[in-house]
Amino acid sequence: MTERSEVIRQQTGEANSMGSVQIVTTILAAAITAVAVWLAVRAVLKMTAVIRLGQPAPERFTDKGARTKTMLVETAGHTRMLKWGVVGAAHWFVMVGFIVLSLLVLEAYFEVVTPTGGLPIIGHWTIFGLATEVITVLGLVGILVLMAIRLRNRPNRPGGRSRFTGSTMWQGYFVEWIVLLVLIFGLLIRGFKVATDHFEYPFWATPVSHAVGAVLPAWQDGTSVAAVIKIIISMTWLIVISLNVTMGVAWHRFLAFPNIFFKREPTRPAGSGLGALRPMTSQGKPLDFEEADPEKDQFGVAHVEQFSWKGLLDFSTCTECGRCQSQCPAWNTGKPLSPKLLVLSLRDHAYAKAPYLLAGGGKDLTGEEKATQAQLAHLDVLALAEADKPLIGTAEEGGVIDPDVLWSCTTCGACVEQCPVDIEHVDHIVDMRRYQVLIESSFPSEAGVMLRNLENKGNPWGAPQNTREDWTKGLDFEVPRVGEVDDFEYLFWVGCAGAFEDRAKKTTRAVATLLNEAGVKFAILGEGETCSGDPARRIGNEFVFQMLAQQNVETLNEAFEGREKAKRKIVATCPHCFNTLGNEYGQLGGEFEVVHHTQLLAHLVSTGKLTPVQPVDGGVTYHDPCYLGRHNRIFAAPREVLGDAIEGELTEMPRNSERSFCCGAGGARMWMEEKIGKRINVDRVEEAMATGAKTVAVGCPFCSTMLNDGVNGKGAGEQVEVIDVASVLLRSVKPEQPQGGKETAPVG
Repeated sequence: MTERSEVIRQQTGEANSMGSVQIVTTILAAAITAVAVWLAVRAVLKMTAVIRLGQPAPERFTDKGARTKTMLVETAGHTRMLKWGVVGAAHWFVMVGFIVLSLLVLEAYFEVVTPTGGLPIIGHWTIFGLATEVITVLGLVGILVLMAIRLRNRPNRPGGRSRFTGSTMWQGYFVEWIVLLVLIFGLLIRGFKVATDHFEYPFWATPVSHAVGAVLPAWQDGTSVAAVIKIIISMTWLIVISLNVTMGVAWHRFLAFPNIFFKREPTRPAGSGLGALRPMTSQGKPLDFEEADPEKDQFGVAHVEQFSWKGLLDFSTCTECGRCQSQCPAWNTGKPLSPKLLVLSLRDHAYAKAPYLLAGGGKDLTGEEKATQAQLAHLDVLALAEADKPLIGTAEEGGVIDPDVLWSCTTCGACVEQCPVDIEHVDHIVDMRRYQVLIESSFPSEAGVMLRNLENKGNPWGAPQNTREDWTKGLDFEVPRVGEVDDFEYLFWVGCAGAFEDRAKKTTRAVATLLNEAGVKFAILGEGETCSGDPARRIGNEFVFQMLAQQNVETLNEAFEGREKAKRKIVATCPHCFNTLGNEYGQLGGEFEVVHHTQLLAHLVSTGKLTPVQPVDGGVTYHDPCYLGRHNRIFAAPREVLGDAIEGELTEMPRNSERSFCCGAGGARMWMEEKIGKRINVDRVEEAMATGAKTVAVGCPFCSTMLNDGVNGKGAGEQVEVIDVASVLLRSVKPEQPQGGKETAPVG
């Protein structure tokens, strides 16, 4: 036997025996692990109890196969995070490192007992050594990138708002340093094994570990000491998060999986909370207004426990990353609303109020306390004080959510689109609005006129119903009405704006002219049409929405009587009507195939039924309407129409497609004054004008109004024109068609 072999044999013998160092490291590892596991179990039980306080949501358990697939794709594939490029890739490596390298934390328990310890079965596989080496190195790079990004975007940095404003920064720093130290000590463990000739993997598979080992001393106990430090670091992390159950920056590692699994619509290509709103429910069942009783049925959300359990899971899962905040039009224009801060406020309130609720406390639907004095006698005074806070109220009232926060939302969906863990902000905001409107009658006063007009006149402008067909006057062809003709392919849903608002009427006439030119058989409801109900539903007046929607569903079902769904085709020029008819009327028995006019026009051009003959010049940029683009994923069709109709290429604004900036009119904000901060439409107009384009093309009458107002407010009405995509196409298809000059101010 050689001298070298004898040394290794002696070292191995020493390593395999449990010395005093190993006894100490084993005791330390066992002790801190026992404490950490006990606290973690207690924390999980507490979180589960809080989430279970929410209302039933039985629809979350349907289609488990699709849910599982979506959850795996979004987590393993990081499909939401990778939209953010470098930060998404870095986060993926850190996530994979956390999951896979947990095995190395487990291995450390063998290494504190003996320096030659390792995982049973797979611990000696070279492929395992190679995989963990690669993940460790990439995880180190990833966490350093994330740390640099957090520091670069720290809230107190000079200049600009940060997406981390309002986040609990120490928690983010703590988690990142824990990850970094765990990865470093993982390499040190391997390095000490290399230095003492106890490492089982070859150099080619683990070059970094061998490089670390080359500079470390041959300290026999180094492996066990490094292993116990790694365990102490890991268990310290577990102890800290267990003592802070609202620490979403850490808990999202576990909660993201169920939160994505239970998303509202797992098959949607983007945010589950986009498109249709969640129906108004009581005890998990859709509310029937014909039988509903405010003393027995829940009307919206008045207390945090009245959110569904999925809502409480949403709040618990928030990572405080601020991506929702960075995209929110309200936050970006100085309004008090931040989707992130709203969710964090609801989370903190829920957990602070939980002891009171878990003791049997709470208000019934008449406002009476449900608990006895004996049940509440032992409660902490802070929990009782939290229970007395109104969910919606000013700072003076001690409210959890300020009314200005609630009413600043445009329901544009940017927050839902960007959230990497599928939080459904818009549903929660509208649920709170529903209670305020239906029970408290508390909402911005100027919106009251709009609601009264909807109830009394069937349109938000209060225009006479017998003027709904006035837009047809002067056309050189007859516009057929449903009932007068049975042979039509599309029912043309004109919408209230398209019938009553001057700018939108030009779009309506342009679409009708193009359909007639292409030989498409269509018909309108005329005076039989009423408001789709979108503004009523988004402001929270579900009663008025259902009244209007049921009337329309009945009218449409009668118009399409005898036709299968595939032949019940509707074309709409307003994305809000398009979204409501196509995504929400199904909740009331109305099943239709609804297309936006840009989709139909793109099809007619591509099939040769419409032929642009004279390109429109002067430079064109396109504004994506929120309810067409983000909510319904229609980005290509309007761009295809413009591509065929204009000279040169379309000039895109920096914020476009799924990251398009809202015009400010959604969520019934069209009928509310914008009194705080910068006007959203002005912010968007400035971005459009910065492209140098002379024409701003839109696909929504609300956007047209808001952007026109913004252009006029900037004094640029003679230099920049805001016009619908259909009108751009009409100018190209029929250049001799009189256009009526510049868009004019709206009526009413």
